[in-house]
Order: sequence, then C-alpha cells, then structure tokens
Amino acid sequence: MIETHPALFLILGALLIPLLREGRGKDVYLVALPLLSLYNMLLLPHGSYYHWSFLGFTIEPLRVDNLALVFATIFHIAAALGMCFALSVKSNLERTFAMLYAGAAVGVVFAGDLLTMFLFWESLTVTAAVIIWCRRTSGSQGAGFRYMLFHALGGLVLLGGIVMYVHETGSLAFEYIGLDSTASWLIFIGFGINSAWPGLHAWLTDAYPEAGYAGAVFLSAFTTKSAVYALARGFPGTELLIWIGVVMAIFPLFYGMLANDLRRVISYSIINKVGFMMVGIGIGTQLSINGACAYAFAHILYKGLLFMALGAVLFRTGKTKVTELGGLYRTMPWTAVFCMVGAAALSAVPFLVGFPTKAMITSAAGEEHLMWVWFALLFSSAGAMLYAGVKVPYYAFFGNDSGLRPPEAPRHMLIAMGAASLLCIGLGIFPQPLYRLLPFPVDYNAYTASHVITQFELLLFAAGSFALMALAGVLPMHVRSVLLDVDYFYRRGFKGLYWLLDKFFNGLNKLSDELIVNKATGAVISACSNAPYKLARMALLPFWSVLSTEERDRRLRDLEQSFETNTTPVGLTGLLAAGLVTFLILYMFTN
Repeated sequence: MIETHPALFLILGALLIPLLREGRGKDVYLVALPLLSLYNMLLLPHGSYYHWSFLGFTIEPLRVDNLALVFATIFHIAAALGMCFALSVKSNLERTFAMLYAGAAVGVVFAGDLLTMFLFWESLTVTAAVIIWCRRTSGSQGAGFRYMLFHALGGLVLLGGIVMYVHETGSLAFEYIGLDSTASWLIFIGFGINSAWPGLHAWLTDAYPEAGYAGAVFLSAFTTKSAVYALARGFPGTELLIWIGVVMAIFPLFYGMLANDLRRVISYSIINKVGFMMVGIGIGTQLSINGACAYAFAHILYKGLLFMALGAVLFRTGKTKVTELGGLYRTMPWTAVFCMVGAAALSAVPFLVGFPTKAMITSAAGEEHLMWVWFALLFSSAGAMLYAGVKVPYYAFFGNDSGLRPPEAPRHMLIAMGAASLLCIGLGIFPQPLYRLLPFPVDYNAYTASHVITQFELLLFAAGSFALMALAGVLPMHVRSVLLDVDYFYRRGFKGLYWLLDKFFNGLNKLSDELIVNKATGAVISACSNAPYKLARMALLPFWSVLSTEERDRRLRDLEQSFETNTTPVGLTGLLAAGLVTFLILYMFTN
C-alpha cells in the first residue's frame, strides 16, 4: 500500500480535470476520484505520517485517528455525490475548484499541526470564493467578494492567535487548546467565524444562495463542518459553546420563516443545525462529542440532498423563490420525493439519519441536567421542521401552482439524489456503521419507546401547526423583498466608515497637494528660478555700494540681461528646488 495523503490525492486529481476531454470517461473520473481517495484513506492505519522539521518545530501533515476519519469520510462521500450531481456543469474552473475545495477540507481534518491546518484553512476560503464567482452573476460576484473579505479577516485573527500560541507554548501541535489565554481566544474566534456564530453568520446566508445550482451543494458540506471539527479538536468541553449553540439553534427559526428564497431558508437551517453541534462540543462528554460528529456526518448528507433538490429546480426553471414556484411535483416527481426525504431527515423523523444522530446530543444535555438547553433544542427541532422541513418541499413542489412544467432533473442528478436518500434512510435505520466511525465507543440506542414517541409527538405538533396556519391564512407572507440581517449593520457601518475615511484622507491629500505641491513647491521653484543671476547679484552688490545709484542700477540691468540671454538650465533650477525641499523635510524630522 502507498501511504498517500488523501488531500494530496484529491488536489492532484483536481489539477488533471482541465486536461481531460469532455465525455463519459471524464464523468467517470470526476465521480471515481473521491471514491478512490476514500478507499486509499480507509487503508491507512491510525498514526502520524511525514514528520518534517521547520524552524525547530515539528510539521505533521497527516495524522489519522477516529476524530479525523469520521469527518474525512463524509467529506469524500459529499465530494463524490456533488461531482455526480454536477456533471451537467461544463465549467472546468468550477469543477476543478470544487475538488480543490474538498481536498482543502480533508487537509484541515488530517493536519496534526497548526501551520498545516492554517494553510488548508485559507485554501478553503479561496476555493469557496471561486465556486461562488463561477455562477457569473452580479449577485454572485458581490457575494464572493464579501465572502473572501470576511474569511480573510477571520484568517488574520486565526493566524495571530496561532503565532501567539506557538510563542507561548513552543509547539505547533494541533491538540486540545482550551480558553486560557489571548492566543487561545483568537484561535477560538477564528474557528467561530467559519462556524457562522451569531453576529458572524451573515456571510453564509449571503453567499450560499448566490452560488450556482451545483456550487451550493459543495459549499454546504465543507466550510462549517471543518470548523466544527476544529472546535471538537481544540475546544471540547468549553461551556461557552453551549450557549453559543443554543442561540444558533433558535435565531434562524424566525429568519427561515420569512425568507422568500428557498436556498436562503436552507442556509439559515445550516446555522440552526451547526448550533446543535456547538452544544455537543461544549458539553464535552463522550456521548455529546460523538453526537456532534455523527450529526455533522448526517447533516452533510441531508443538507446536501436538499441543496441538490433545489439545485435541480434552479437548473430546470432558473427559480428558487417561494413566490415563483409551486406545483412542480407534476413534472419533477422524483426530485420532489428526494426533497421530502431530505426534509424529513432534517426534521429528525425516526428511521432517517437525522434522528439517531441528533438524539445523542439532546440525550447528552439531559444526562448533564442541562434542562434549559434540552428544552431549547427541543423547541428548535420543532421550529426547524416548521420553517424548513415542511416549508421547502411544500412551496417548491406543492402549494400554489406556479404554472411551471419543467422536465424532470437529468439522470445523473437523480442518481446523486437517490444515493444520498439511500444513505439517509440506511444510516437512519442501521446507524451502527456510522457509530463505529465515531471518536469514542458508542453504547447508545436512540430507538427506545420514549425517544420515538416524543419525537413523533413533536413532529405532529409542528406539522399540525403549519397546517392550521396555512388553513387560517396566517402563514408569513412571502413577497419580493430584502430580508435584513446583521449584515445590514456591516454594510451601512462600513459605508459610513468609507465616507469618513474618504473625507479625511482625501481631504488631507487635497490640503497637502495645495500647500506642498502648489504653494510651497511653487515658491521654491520661483525662488530658485534664474538662480545664477540672483547669486551673482548677491555677490556683487557689496562691491557696487560705492557707486552712484544710477550706475549701480545700470550695472544690475546689464547683469540681468546677460543672464536672460543665457537662460539657466531647467535641470539646475529643479535640482536646487529639490535640494531645498529635501533640506526642509530633513530639518523638520530631525529638530
């Protein structure tokens, strides 16, 4: 067996994509590459590989353990499903960067040191931004730039924390960090930005709906889950994450009910579900960490399935908004079925993958007697079903008939959605293969009578509430509008900051131009013009003082005329002016 780094496998394979001729062979290559990389990865024994020395520190680019494997496994599966779905995309740029994006995510989870992790972390930002830009619309262009700027800022915060942490500890090892210093807080915040923490989340709901029909499938899988992994590795048991997670689980409910764009609804749902993972990491027990990892695995499957279903709708109709869709089940029945499977898994319907994984987190909260947290997660589960689990399939495929009659999704899209659906169902009924991938041994059974009955009661309550509101006509109105989020304050604030900086610095520049360029330099040039004549006059006047006034004036006129006849070279005048200005500047800074 050749011990090949799985990230290197994907990255080098991605670079070959533009060189291959379009056709069936290239399609097979795109789907097979992540599956071959997955096979290679599963053959790697646990341990560390490729140790290097750099400036006295140990670089460990490949560390294989259970925590890394569970995330790397689902990243490979997501890449294969995403590539199968994206076969209609003929842009080599988008497909290449999608595979590079997957390789960067795999690189993050296998990094045994902070330097390697950071390099792959920043690669996530660049590749994701290119994927957003590949839609080639004005909306995607702006969203891509905002995504890049936001994550560049997060990367700077993370890098500053890493530099300080290495200085304090003398080690680059990416292990448990904990919150006990300024450096660890900076690293914590850097990870939090990619996790879409409250107030730092607007990049997600801004960028993901603007990506192409296939690009959003990849975006939903890698960035936030890489951050979940990083926090599970560096900050397990950090109590602050519990409360951050609770807020993340609740606030998207209200935005999701109001959002008109269904892909934006799903984007808010990502924040909601990542909140559950934050709670699991913050509790810090073996059950809760296992639950966070398992739920991240499940989330990538069913959220990718939902983005694929809406991507197929976008591909066939060019639309994803509630006010523009409805009645598509007539001509896109299979896509409607797969969308409902993803929505049911999101809602944690028993016997689908969302149920046995989310239950581990809520059970961990109950075991630690965090009853307010348990209640908040229960409330969030009901709300998530209401605004996403029911809303998305209802308004896209049923609801008011939009009159659209698009053809069914292409075969390769149906295959990708079908495979994701089978995984959602199979791992929901038989979660043991997933449990075996988790970091700690699992002794947990989600399918107890109390768990199942409680969940069905919760789901019936949420579905009944939606039905009653629909019949009563009190569901939130969906109109063509702009949904304001915290990015409103960023944009208005930075617009005001830009205005202030413009007035200050451009005003200062204008004043400097007027005083130095126009007046001071002009005065110096005027003083230095015909300098030889002025020097000669200064030298001769003392000797001519004995002459009469008429004679002295005559000689001065003759001297001036002689110098006007032999004009002073411009270069000499400029040299004198530059010398005088230089002297004045040096005098100001040295006295």
